[in-house]
Amino acid sequence: MNPLLPLQIILGLLGVVVVVSIIRSIRIVPAKSVLVVERLGKYASTLSAGFHVLVPFIDRVQYQHSLKEQAVDVPTQPCFTQDNVKVDVDGVLYFRVVDPKKASYGITNYQYATIQLAQTTMRSVIGKLELDRTFEEREAINAAIVKEVDAAAENWGVTVTRYEIQNISVPDEILTAMEVQLRAEREKRALLARSIGEKESKINYSVGIMEEAINRSEGAKQKWINEAEGRAAEIRALSDATATSIRKVALAMETKGGEEAVTLQVAEQYIGELGKLAKEETAVVVPADVTDIESMLGNVYRVLAGKERI
Repeated sequence: MNPLLPLQIILGLLGVVVVVSIIRSIRIVPAKSVLVVERLGKYASTLSAGFHVLVPFIDRVQYQHSLKEQAVDVPTQPCFTQDNVKVDVDGVLYFRVVDPKKASYGITNYQYATIQLAQTTMRSVIGKLELDRTFEEREAINAAIVKEVDAAAENWGVTVTRYEIQNISVPDEILTAMEVQLRAEREKRALLARSIGEKESKINYSVGIMEEAINRSEGAKQKWINEAEGRAAEIRALSDATATSIRKVALAMETKGGEEAVTLQVAEQYIGELGKLAKEETAVVVPADVTDIESMLGNVYRVLAGKERI
């Protein structure tokens, strides 16, 4: 038997252990992942994505974290609103690791702790609201939960990006009462809208009548103005024509034989007007003797000559 055989076996085993240790000390970290390395039981470093070599038998990978944003379900839990109505609420929490060292040594299980904190914060926020407002202010509830959880999770190396409420379940009797209330509100709004429509219709009708009356009065007013202006223009034209005629007569009388011509024309007009008055069954009183034409012409001549006024 070879006396060196046991030594060779021991050296072979040591060689295998060394080779395995060297192989295990080579680490390739994928993207968006980190490894927390401890050296002799104490934190040594954080390995980011890439190729790394550890010190055999001294360095050891203790924790591995993903830097990707994670989405976890927040289980359904009972909550009581400000008006003492029990509701069941569940949601989804989004967070990611920003400090691998704190996530490794700041808390035992940051994911579990974040979910529990989100549940307690949600109960606290909903407890400050009435039932109707829990449905109306989902965005405000989500923002309040994100703010509270993110502030507490900072010590764990975790940042909370958002929280979304999935469902808010209420008891059947409360749901029935809410449906009755909503139906009454819809009917109220419908009646109000109908009354407003009828009111506007009546207002529009009365305004239309008023505008029609105003337009008619304006039209009548303009008609009267136009007629008055027409009569005024007619009077002015007649007066201008009369003045022109008188001036021409005056000029004609200054010529030879002008007075006799004027006298003859007046006599003809006088006789013509008397003929119009002499109608059947008509009594006419005249201030002169119509049969004495020469006397009438003499009177006219004297008037034109300025010797006598009638």
